[in-house]
Amino acid sequence: MKKIEAIIRSQNFANIKAQISKVGSYIIAKHNISNSEIYEKQSGSRLGSTGLKSVPLVKIELVVPDLEAKDVIKIISASSGIKPSDGGKIFVSEMTEIVDMATLEGEKELETAEQSNTKRSRLVPLQKYTLLKVEEFYEQNKESLQANYKIKSFSDFVNFCILQHLAIFEEKTRLHKSVYDLNTV
Repeated sequence: MKKIEAIIRSQNFANIKAQISKVGSYIIAKHNISNSEIYEKQSGSRLGSTGLKSVPLVKIELVVPDLEAKDVIKIISASSGIKPSDGGKIFVSEMTEIVDMATLEGEKELETAEQSNTKRSRLVPLQKYTLLKVEEFYEQNKESLQANYKIKSFSDFVNFCILQHLAIFEEKTRLHKSVYDLNTV
């Protein structure tokens, strides 16, 4: 899941809220920003006035599934009312856990079961492929690994694999051989 934060014009809040609710997401927080550094020309003349008025802004926060994030970002970008010259930004971060304040229990599996359990978006494709293959092997042999090697989780299995092959890597690097040529050891 993604946490999305954006600063928008307060007059556009109702429109953005309605569009986002049509997608199936909801705004979880709205904060008024009192001292805005964004100004627009004021019509009419007033004695002693600079002809500029501060634009009222609000900061909104949402938590959305990964699949809906791009749609929500497009909605906010198109309807925020912030000009590119004013430096409008949308901040997106990965949600790793939700903790219940009453019980202090956390939910780490934030995505639905239909989506991939492995969240490896910052890894290069080869790393993703390797970890997905290791995870696939773990899922297929989970009972045997738990019974024979006392491996209780996927992360235990990854650590086990690394530690089993660490000595081989150390020997290969000491002998200045290719690390991927493991069959000769």
